[in-house]
Amino acid sequence: MSANTENEDLRKERAKCNFNIEELTYLLDDGYENTKRRRYLENKVLSTEGLLDEIPEEYLSHKEKYENVIRKCVKLNRVLLKYDELRDKPMDEKIKASLRDTVSLAVTKDNSPMMLHAGMFLMAIEGHANEKQQEYWLKRGRNMEIIGTYAQTELGHGTFLRGLELRATYDEKTEQFILHSPTLTSYKWWPGGLAHTANYAIVMAQLYIKDKCYGMQPFMVQLRDEETHMPLPGIKIGEIGPKLGFNTVNNGFLGFENVRIPRDRMLMKNAQVLKDGTFIASPSSKLAYSTMVNVRVMIVNTVSKYLSSAATIAVRYAAVRRQSQMKPGEPEPQILDYVTQQHKLMIAIATSHAYHFTVRWLYNVSDAVKENLLKGQLDTLPELHVLACAMKVLSSSECTSLVEVCRRACGGHGYMLSSNLPQLYGVCTATMTYEGENTVLLLQVARSLVKAWDRATKGQPLSPSMSYISNKTSAAKWDSSLDGIVRNFQIVSRSKLASSVASFEQYLKSGLSYEDAWNKASVQLTAAAEAHGRAIVLSIYKQQIEKLARNMSSPLRDVLHQLLELYMVYWTLEKVGDLLLYTQISEKDVKALQRRYEDLLEILRPNAVGLVDAFDIRDEVLCSTLGSYDGRVYERLMEEAMKSPLNKEPVNETFHKYLKPFMRGKL
Repeated sequence: MSANTENEDLRKERAKCNFNIEELTYLLDDGYENTKRRRYLENKVLSTEGLLDEIPEEYLSHKEKYENVIRKCVKLNRVLLKYDELRDKPMDEKIKASLRDTVSLAVTKDNSPMMLHAGMFLMAIEGHANEKQQEYWLKRGRNMEIIGTYAQTELGHGTFLRGLELRATYDEKTEQFILHSPTLTSYKWWPGGLAHTANYAIVMAQLYIKDKCYGMQPFMVQLRDEETHMPLPGIKIGEIGPKLGFNTVNNGFLGFENVRIPRDRMLMKNAQVLKDGTFIASPSSKLAYSTMVNVRVMIVNTVSKYLSSAATIAVRYAAVRRQSQMKPGEPEPQILDYVTQQHKLMIAIATSHAYHFTVRWLYNVSDAVKENLLKGQLDTLPELHVLACAMKVLSSSECTSLVEVCRRACGGHGYMLSSNLPQLYGVCTATMTYEGENTVLLLQVARSLVKAWDRATKGQPLSPSMSYISNKTSAAKWDSSLDGIVRNFQIVSRSKLASSVASFEQYLKSGLSYEDAWNKASVQLTAAAEAHGRAIVLSIYKQQIEKLARNMSSPLRDVLHQLLELYMVYWTLEKVGDLLLYTQISEKDVKALQRRYEDLLEILRPNAVGLVDAFDIRDEVLCSTLGSYDGRVYERLMEEAMKSPLNKEPVNETFHKYLKPFMRGKL
């Protein structure tokens, strides 16, 4: 970029940066080779004619948006099939190598109707189909010969999987399953791409054999004719309508009226139905949930990327925007110089880093669990389930909240759709609901914690991530070191768990049933689950930075350690009530931490723009008038404003049709 097109304030900010931005980019990409591959793919995609909208999609009708996004998705997938080096890799390997890929957001910023094809359909085939089934369906899916989705949630039930109503009844005479939606509430509701895009779906249904229910099982179901795309007989399918976000995802509904499918369309890697109707159960019922666990891990990565985009936009804008007078007679300062603005934005950068590094640890845990599963060892699966639930909850709620903070940090311009901040909020806030509503997931974490508490009181061993619960050492004098903060958050978690278990047991003793006692104590239990997740994030973020620091340059090591400390101190101040209740922290300690937090903001201030530049997010991906690399904020705002169809004529026809007669009293 030439110097004369770059905003002068941004240029000066970049000159202040005291670490190597490229070094941090390579670190975030897990190595130079991944950065090289990602940039190569971005260049190929973004140089493809017709992929980027000339007219902002906000001016299109709902129908036009869908037709436009399908056109672009086909072009995008052709490019990816040709140039993506990872396309034929196993799904797990492909996901880990492409954790920082964001180029598709340049094409479908409100997300794609094909997102579930790769995100869940192919993943579910790998997780649920046997070798023969995988050989057939994975080939067709990866080559995009068919387009699939994943249909689980119903109109009447979401997170409560046992409540799903769709039935798959086995007919041993014909060796077929009969799929039937017995009620309106049993219709599948929400799957992306289901409405008009996918022609196949992996459908989760309650299996019945001779009037006996064998629980939820996955079925490969053809929805539409492969030539005409017409819905097959007995298939009732359509779109669910506009939403807060995801309005180009083509979310749909799906009902079945006695639809018959062959026996081999049940995916039988984990459980099987023999020709005579004999049911062979999965070694563990939890194996059926493996796809959801994997998707929850992916969500942690996704929201971290959404937040990195929001932080990039807000920080660059804060470096360009000048407002008010901090001192009489002096020029208006950059709003990034206000400590209140730094307070909003630095924690956004730190939080994106926290979950960026945590999710890599989580993938390593997941890989170890999968290796154990191949050996028939299922004992580590419950821990992964709890970790995925807890991290999904904390990451989605924190990142969504901070995306909104970034939007508000941009003032009125952040309310413009052309800033892309409202759209980022729309797609990010959805993560708090899909693949497990956050409160429900916290209650699942709480159930595991209560069981762990019981084991700990009996002196039995706990899973590694819960082992601190067995530590009965009382809180010592407050320690503001990073290790000390982690230990004290573990004390808070253990203490809140102890308190919630005590309340639960008191309710039981008062005569309440187990279910009613659990419900009455549920606010305390979810708070204990959140505290457990917080202790894990703090511990893992610290552990990952310290491990990676061995191979960093000194300047980068310093700035990442400062971000880590900022995150630690921020949450200490945010949770000071819990810490005062359960640890030895004092008023003096709190005041010292507040001063340290303000010092850290000052220390990090010169590197703010460098830190977001290191996210290496292309302007085309940011899709933001406020966050472009060159900082031409006001020019871009006006350029986007002039794209409004209303600006094509000086007088709109409504003046003569309505306004003029109204003002003349003749309407």
